[in-house]
Amino acid sequence: MEIDKATRHAKITGNFGESIILYLLSKHGFESANVDHTGIDIISRNKKTGELMGISVKARSKTEKAKGSYIGVPNKHFKKVDEACKAFGCIPYFAFVSDEVDKIHIFILSQEELLKIHPQRESISTWTMSEKAVEEYQKNPKIISFVFDYKNINWW
Repeated sequence: MEIDKATRHAKITGNFGESIILYLLSKHGFESANVDHTGIDIISRNKKTGELMGISVKARSKTEKAKGSYIGVPNKHFKKVDEACKAFGCIPYFAFVSDEVDKIHIFILSQEELLKIHPQRESISTWTMSEKAVEEYQKNPKIISFVFDYKNINWW
């Protein structure tokens, strides 16, 4: 099925990404709050480690043509995340939500781990979504990973 995105789809995708991360954290006992702050979208207490996480959520909705493409994080965004986390006493984290047409991949990891895997380039760090990269992320014990498979049964 061809995807024909609405004009506000990017904003709705961002809201969905934040909501699904909040949902998953809550489902697993993490106390979390959605925050409207430069650099981070969620503050969450990690139930397992006790650390306070400042999470920047990056969500993208891909067409069939863009399936497997990366999610970019501009280098200047890392400074914003660091500043917000310093202000709130958080450890910087990132969450990536990628709607890959028939699957939604979700990853949560520390900024430190993100930059080990994908160091900053000239102006951007890229979270690669190729099949090989996704397999590697799912094997990494420092990356929390979810995948939702779905299909459209009926549609207009």
